[in-house]
Amino acid sequence: MILPAKLLLLIFLPLAAAFSVLHHGWANYDQTKTLDYTGLVEEITYENPHGMLKLQYEDKTWTVVLAPPSRMSSRGLSKGMLQAGDSVRVVGYPHKEVKNEMRAERVYVGDKKIELR
Repeated sequence: MILPAKLLLLIFLPLAAAFSVLHHGWANYDQTKTLDYTGLVEEITYENPHGMLKLQYEDKTWTVVLAPPSRMSSRGLSKGMLQAGDSVRVVGYPHKEVKNEMRAERVYVGDKKIELR
């Protein structure tokens, strides 16, 4: 049985809208304000749709949105390269609305620079 086009739209449009809210697009980040923080990794995930890390910088914990794992790997940031307790430098942009969240443009691990965008 082939579903009518209107019924398909009623099913898939709400799903598409729900997923777009979950996506961390660049439009949500203020690219006019560059942040450059060196701190300690509290936690890191290396999962799709993108990695995340919690960065302790001064008296705040920042949520840092990273690139998808495939991009991080192809650019030289392999899984296991960063662990909780490691020092890392992150350069990126603050979220326009979410306090203490940033999207990483690049990450420095030791003397290695990894471009994530």
